[in-house]
Amino acid sequence: MSDKEIKLIVAGKDITFAPNVTAYNKYINEITISNKVAPAHNFLVRIVTPETKEALEDILKLPGAALQVVSKVMDEYTPELEITVKN
Repeated sequence: MSDKEIKLIVAGKDITFAPNVTAYNKYINEITISNKVAPAHNFLVRIVTPETKEALEDILKLPGAALQVVSKVMDEYTPELEITVKN
């Protein structure tokens, strides 16, 4: 179940993602200091809509694409919270 769909145009191809909290948490938990590309790739493959999966697979063959795309998805998916320290 997606919280919302995120539609991007990447290298001229329409790609739609349907992120959800479960996939997001799994992605965050998989990231390590020495492992960022594989978790980004896996996250994108998990949340891409079936209709645009082939387009994503083509894009993910390009160097650095997974990190660039996941950055845009995260910008749209994660909220900006105002956090203040209270003394």
